[in-house]
Amino acid sequence: MSQSNTASLEGSHVEYQVSSEAKRYTMRDNAFTETKNGNFQYERKLTAQGTASNVPILKITISKDFKSLRILSLAPNGIRKINLYENDEMKEARELAEFYLEDFVDEKVLEHAK
Repeated sequence: MSQSNTASLEGSHVEYQVSSEAKRYTMRDNAFTETKNGNFQYERKLTAQGTASNVPILKITISKDFKSLRILSLAPNGIRKINLYENDEMKEARELAEFYLEDFVDEKVLEHAK
């Protein structure tokens, strides 16, 4: 898995990096789970209807040392990367992904890359 210090959703021009204020408890407070190797991962279906199954997934991974970040939008099967900005069919998913990312900026998990 390749990670870098900045990341963005495929097709988006807004780049993010891990906030300098992010701590382990910050991750847990914001629904990140800790993986076996110590990284933090957030995964959420991009739909307002809780039972929908055929919707894209937002996946964010932050390294255990808080230096590397990876942001992906995945197909419903969770394997293939997709571009939420490709067409208007993905408008709801795109807006939800942007909302979650901006919420993480407000919560000091992420910050806009400089």
